[in-house]
Amino acid sequence: MAFDLITVPCLKDNYAFLLRDGDSGEVAVIDVPEAGPIKAALEDRGWTLSQVWLTHHHWDHVDGLADLLAEHPAKVVGAKADAHRLPDLDVEVSEGDRVKLGSLEAEIFDVSGHTVGHIAFYVPGAKACFTADSLMALGCGRLFEGTAAQMWGSMQKLMALPADTVICSGHEYTQSNAKFALTVDPENAALISRADAINAARAKDEPTVPSTLSTELETNPFLRAADPGIRANLGMPTAPDAEIFAEIRKRKDNF
Repeated sequence: MAFDLITVPCLKDNYAFLLRDGDSGEVAVIDVPEAGPIKAALEDRGWTLSQVWLTHHHWDHVDGLADLLAEHPAKVVGAKADAHRLPDLDVEVSEGDRVKLGSLEAEIFDVSGHTVGHIAFYVPGAKACFTADSLMALGCGRLFEGTAAQMWGSMQKLMALPADTVICSGHEYTQSNAKFALTVDPENAALISRADAINAARAKDEPTVPSTLSTELETNPFLRAADPGIRANLGMPTAPDAEIFAEIRKRKDNF
């Protein structure tokens, strides 16, 4: 299936994404932190915006929407559960719903935790999942509204996707996430190697997003609650996975 996936840096450390269906030419933008870089990316390619997919209501994911729509009118899709806090929606979706973009189709996942009502868009035809501030490169979002149990449930949903899924998360936090990850998983050779590569990329101002689910499963401590080494380092060898996750999240909050 033909498609284009473009990462668009926005604000200080946010990312938006453009997804174009190759068959129809329809284009979706996932989150709109600010309009300028997204307008430029569309205009540089001669693309016409068809849809806006919003993952959650935080300002740094929606603030550029009105400005963008003024020049690029498009259908706005967002969570029914979060509609009261999102900009006006044309389509309200819930877990299990599907959104068509030409020949591509996105499945909606409820990934509450960072906020209640946060959604992810999984597009099998593009082998991509737009996770924003739920699953992030080497991390997960801070629990502003939801519980650790909710977020662990959300992580489990995403962990079950095909390993080659591209994880399109919302921020350039990977370098700081790597520093923390090494405190709970210091003997993980894959993590050590990834941290070195991240440091090299950031020294050249190169993005570290998106990543792949396989890489996250190998290196992201928030997906590795079952790992014996992490459990031993936490002093929690027999705790349930959800408690391990909660402890890692608490330590990250205080890092």
